[in-house]
Amino acid sequence: MTVRVVLADDQTVVRAGFRALLDLTDDLVVVAEAADGAQAVEAVRTTRPDVALMDIRMPGVDGIEATRRIAADRTLDGVRVVMLTTYQDDGYVFEALRHGAAGFLLKDIEPDDLREAIRTVAAGQSLLAPAVTRSVVEEFARLKAPEAAAAERLAPLTEREREVMALVAAGLSNEEIGRVLIMSPLTAKTHVSRAMIKLGVRDRAQLVVLAYETGLVRPGSG
Repeated sequence: MTVRVVLADDQTVVRAGFRALLDLTDDLVVVAEAADGAQAVEAVRTTRPDVALMDIRMPGVDGIEATRRIAADRTLDGVRVVMLTTYQDDGYVFEALRHGAAGFLLKDIEPDDLREAIRTVAAGQSLLAPAVTRSVVEEFARLKAPEAAAAERLAPLTEREREVMALVAAGLSNEEIGRVLIMSPLTAKTHVSRAMIKLGVRDRAQLVVLAYETGLVRPGSG
């Protein structure tokens, strides 16, 4: 399967670097580039890529707003947005995850890791494995109180689905959740999928953010 990618970054040299890395593979192809968020949204709507690599900080419409617009467009449900960032952008990363990003990558990522990350996201998974992802969510969840409507927001979930959601927020994979709750990985995946559908979230990344925002899990709870 060929994974189609849109590159969005206001720096030409950054886009050229990422394109050069992706051009070295047979299964990853750059279908469009954009220098700001508005161009990125238009490129995504025109080309319908599998993955959009989106710089967070861009002039005019930034990457967060561009991600929000893409996530809000139901005709673009198949597009997965991955944020390009640095460690200094933690707050922006949290907002991007809230607005529908499937994960994020640091701009100094190793070439092989970049290519594998794009394949992972295109396959429908979120980039939540690195410990830094959880630290970002925890740090910014720590700065705000849980939503007042948390109980109402989580009301559609069964007790088991809440347990699974909490373990997703702890960074566990389906296989690990299965071991903890004594169920098969497929059953764990089913519970995760049902929770996402009931809560109206796009992927595991948003599920993690919502778990912290509603107070289902607390920063530092392990």
